[in-house]
Amino acid sequence: MGIKILMTWDILPGREQDYFEFVVRDFIPAMQRMGMEVSDAWFTMYGDQPQILAAAQMPTINALNQVLESADWKDLTSRLLDYVENFDYKIVQSRSGFQM
Repeated sequence: MGIKILMTWDILPGREQDYFEFVVRDFIPAMQRMGMEVSDAWFTMYGDQPQILAAAQMPTINALNQVLESADWKDLTSRLLDYVENFDYKIVQSRSGFQM
């Protein structure tokens, strides 16, 4: 099944349009270039949870750790922080269905 990174964040008020353009044009393609398979994207409509939950898969923990330690990942997440706050992630064993 592999390994999954579950990422959460909240979009900064007033940055929604710029955020969505960044995610579509830069964030997702960059993740794919790093070997991540984007598997989920969820938007919280109601409740006290992070606004966005996104997930990507990698075949092994070593492969994921290599990405997370790379300068490309650090640059990408730094750029994401121009549009979001409360960015966090966790690594879990991948399984089918919704994971949080």
